[in-house]
Amino acid sequence: MKAKVCQLYKMSPREDAPADRGFLVGIIFFILGLGTLLPWNFFMTASMYFNNRLNVSERSNETETTRKEYYFNNWMTLLSQLPLLLFTLLNSFLYQWISEKMRIAGSLVFILILFILTAVLVKIPMEEDRFFSVTMATIWFINSFGAVLQGSLFGLVGLLPQRYSAVFMSGQGLAGTFAALAMIFAITSEADSESAALGYFITPCVGTLVTLFSYMLLPKLEFAIFYLDSKRKSYELETSSHLLPTDAAEDRVKSSGPSNGSVVNGDPNRAESDEEEGVKQAFIPLPPGNRSSPQKSSILQVFKQIWVMAFCVTFVFTVTLSVFPAVTVDVKTVYGGKWERYFIPVLCFLFFNLMDFIGRSVTLVSKWPSKDSRLFPLLVVCRVVFVPLLMMCNVQERHIMPVLFSNDVMFAAIMVFFSVSSGYFVCLSMTYAPQLVEPKDGETAGALMAFFLALGLSLGAALSFPLRFLV
Repeated sequence: MKAKVCQLYKMSPREDAPADRGFLVGIIFFILGLGTLLPWNFFMTASMYFNNRLNVSERSNETETTRKEYYFNNWMTLLSQLPLLLFTLLNSFLYQWISEKMRIAGSLVFILILFILTAVLVKIPMEEDRFFSVTMATIWFINSFGAVLQGSLFGLVGLLPQRYSAVFMSGQGLAGTFAALAMIFAITSEADSESAALGYFITPCVGTLVTLFSYMLLPKLEFAIFYLDSKRKSYELETSSHLLPTDAAEDRVKSSGPSNGSVVNGDPNRAESDEEEGVKQAFIPLPPGNRSSPQKSSILQVFKQIWVMAFCVTFVFTVTLSVFPAVTVDVKTVYGGKWERYFIPVLCFLFFNLMDFIGRSVTLVSKWPSKDSRLFPLLVVCRVVFVPLLMMCNVQERHIMPVLFSNDVMFAAIMVFFSVSSGYFVCLSMTYAPQLVEPKDGETAGALMAFFLALGLSLGAALSFPLRFLV
């Protein structure tokens, strides 16, 4: 009977799963992870280009007039994270009405179009206010589609073995490094500012196109078909039928129609059809060792179990986004020459993304403190010390706070601990949360953590405005 069911729904035992030849599915999900965060990271690392284009001082009779301050970094951060929060929530409803292919492939196509528009605008002269408005609208829409893309891919990778989720997260972690390196290469090319910016924005166009082709290749791979199709069908059955114990399911199949090979009204094909219909209605596999009907807990019940981890991931990103990049991008080097051009791309963006990736990777070999330790949320709260430390670096222009760390080395050291701790505690929080609930509530816990992650990003973006004024 189980063999028959496995044949019907492609739910073969895990040992019968086909091999992921050349780890091709893993590579595809690494590329998909990279593609989800390319929009945010490319706009963030290009802040120097946008600021230079917006804050152009007009001159009249050799006298510099007062220029308008656009606070591009603050608005960029806020208008990137607000749609992330809103559309992450919206995506939880969209998946019921819009197909997965439409959400993922459609989002990638629109992101590609918006990146092409951004690249074209590099060569089009435009009045500053209009350029600012167009850029902010582009950032809003590109991150809206990015939120739908990210939420959909998190659900897709959740159907695969756990290691593929780690590969997907690694791709996301390296997206910022990829963008920072692209900016450094653009500067190294010694091209004029327009050509360098054009080459920089063409890069994510190519990256998004590769991501789209990678996703289109996924359904053609035997390993992906085995996991994605079988578990999708299992989910569809679960949402349309009552969960039954395996033994009871088999009994129900037996009682639902004639036994295999019997004839109904002289029609042997109908006997086979009746049995398959009984299987479809009765057999739904349960988690190993669970022989009762598992009812999913309510969102409030799950939240009560994971609220500490939800608080931790929210607080980590609130602290991180409150000063990065809105404050850190305005830190100035005490040295001149060529280093001045590389200072922010290297010590701000490249350092942060590399150290954040290292912090996430450390959790693969060490998980301290434990998920039940009271020290864990305490250490997360202690990260707030990085806010005044970074504000007292050599940020220009200043209003209130003094400069205590003008040296480049001190800024680099603070950035290392700031970014490593961010990646480490975020990864621990996201890893611990599903472990605090029963397996049946793991999906709900993951969705809640994704929401609070977006909430932390949005709160940090909002806080960046008053903090930048206080510097």
